[in-house]
Amino acid sequence: MAGSTNIALVPVEGDLDVTSVASLRQTLNALIDGGCKRIVLNLAATSYMDSAGMGLVVASVRRMRARGGLLSLTNVSPEVMRALSIARLVDFIPVSSAGSRPETPELDPSALPRWRTVLRIDPKNLTATRRHVSELIDRMPISGDDAFDLGLAVGEAMGNAVDHAGGCSLVDVACYADRAVVEVSDCGDGFTPADAKQPVDDTAERGRGIALMRLLTDAVTIAPKPSGTGMVVRIVKLLRA
Repeated sequence: MAGSTNIALVPVEGDLDVTSVASLRQTLNALIDGGCKRIVLNLAATSYMDSAGMGLVVASVRRMRARGGLLSLTNVSPEVMRALSIARLVDFIPVSSAGSRPETPELDPSALPRWRTVLRIDPKNLTATRRHVSELIDRMPISGDDAFDLGLAVGEAMGNAVDHAGGCSLVDVACYADRAVVEVSDCGDGFTPADAKQPVDDTAERGRGIALMRLLTDAVTIAPKPSGTGMVVRIVKLLRA
């Protein structure tokens, strides 16, 4: 997973304690040293975390933040959540509990955005387009961690659009009272909504982007454009300043 990986979902297999931290430390260090900017530790199989595990998490969070990245924990059991709360780690590490994520409420059809900007995605300078989108996100009343995740998710969508359709892709960034809504559209034909429902193969070279977008944001929908050819990826992130 190291090297060019920009976002990584790392499953923790079993309890995170003094007997298992060495293996996870090796994985995390390889990702961080390889330039990974976003790491999500999936603790679905973890029912216990001792001080050694907490120490590893804290050290990794500090290393990530020092390099402009972010590490978070997801699918945290009630037992582990209590331990993290007692240790006050939940105060500076993004943590989400185990269980299904609540559905994101639909946007009121009568709601108007506070502002909206549409950009053409430059396939020859995707970095510049990502930077412009990040500047727009920074204008929103949103926490730094949420802004970081939204920027990564939109970057994934824009990369997919360029891959599918090259130079005819757009990104529409809108700020509403309670949410950011970003739509990335293309004019290609290399993707269908059914592809988004396929399970992600950890050994596959491609197919991870959609799952990662959904992990980083509150809602992602994929649909054909209302007219012409191509698809629209709609990303929603609720504003929690």
